[in-house]
Amino acid sequence: MSNKGLDVRKALADRFGEELRFFRGWIEQPKAVGAIIPTSSVTARRMASVIDTSSGLPVLEAGPGTGVITKAILAHGVAPENLYAVEYSPDFVKHLRACYPGVNVVEGNAFDIRKTLADAFGDAAPAQFDSVVSGVPLLNFPVEDRVAYLDSLLDLIPDGRPVVQLTYGPKSPIPAGHGNYTVEHFDFVLRNIPPTQLWVYRRGKH
Repeated sequence: MSNKGLDVRKALADRFGEELRFFRGWIEQPKAVGAIIPTSSVTARRMASVIDTSSGLPVLEAGPGTGVITKAILAHGVAPENLYAVEYSPDFVKHLRACYPGVNVVEGNAFDIRKTLADAFGDAAPAQFDSVVSGVPLLNFPVEDRVAYLDSLLDLIPDGRPVVQLTYGPKSPIPAGHGNYTVEHFDFVLRNIPPTQLWVYRRGKH
């Protein structure tokens, strides 16, 4: 078989293995995993595109799952040591650490982000990030918890910088008018199963 054929087979095997891992996570922790199939690479690249790699600040990823978006963030130009990924599932954490050894993978609760980062890094925890890329399945939680989650993330980034969030519902998972933030529809990605809406949230200047 040609090298190209072997590469295709490997890519298919890797993708199938990733989907099985994601499905197992969904079975074991359905509230913590938003979909049966992991996020598509198209969606991941669109989410990573909001990052300003020239800012000099690290990037926070919440709910990386199997690492599809993590891979896109690194491909966008973020150095592994400048990426902090907070994941709730111990199985996904183990997988992420094996696949992305340079990334700061943290096992913990993104809904209590400051404590999670402080527990992991102490005084060395970053005080500020350039932006936040979130794959946390917010529709599984009450609206007031979603708003509090967003507020905690916006506290960690400069005014005007984005929190980008994916959702499988038709509307923003964090409604406007509940706090000091703006809501902007960023993209609708049909090439995802299920099709995905991307939303951006900011405070202050843009």
